[in-house]
Amino acid sequence: MNTHQNPNKIGKKQNISELMATGQGLSGFTWPENCGDFDMHITEDGTWYYRNSPIGRKNLVQLFATVLQRDKEGQYWLVTPAERGLVQVDDVPFVIVEMQAKSGDHGEELHMRTNLDHWIRVDDDHPLSVRKAPHSDEDRPYVHIRDGLDALVNRATYYSLVEMAKMQQNSLIIESAGCTFTLGTLDDD
Repeated sequence: MNTHQNPNKIGKKQNISELMATGQGLSGFTWPENCGDFDMHITEDGTWYYRNSPIGRKNLVQLFATVLQRDKEGQYWLVTPAERGLVQVDDVPFVIVEMQAKSGDHGEELHMRTNLDHWIRVDDDHPLSVRKAPHSDEDRPYVHIRDGLDALVNRATYYSLVEMAKMQQNSLIIESAGCTFTLGTLDDD
């Protein structure tokens, strides 16, 4: 029996409708045995496929996203208390498609919307980072969403971030909710 348990337990009873609306995940239970490959695939642009056909209903994708998990080895799974199946993900499961700057308790806050219409605030719990894409040498910006799941920041939003960034000691810096994130470093050459 698999004893993997999601470390992000939620103390109150979880309502699937609330999870779908907020982008949170169903968690706090022991993972069941592997049921195999669910023949689901999430492409680099955030499109979800089932048996090579795109899933066109956003609310259905939001439902699947509530049970999407990532294990310690980096594999993605749809996990419910009753079953668990493998999901193929090209890069990361979500894409940031919009950004808004707002005033908050700790100064300016960046709020980002995923392709599934979930808003997150860039902060310590949802850090912004730049790293190599999985199948290329290209540096890409990502935001942590939850439970080891990240979102790729789309090109338009990334350009907006670069426009907002401040230069500090050869680094492009973004601040949000009292936190500082580096978008990149300029070489001295």
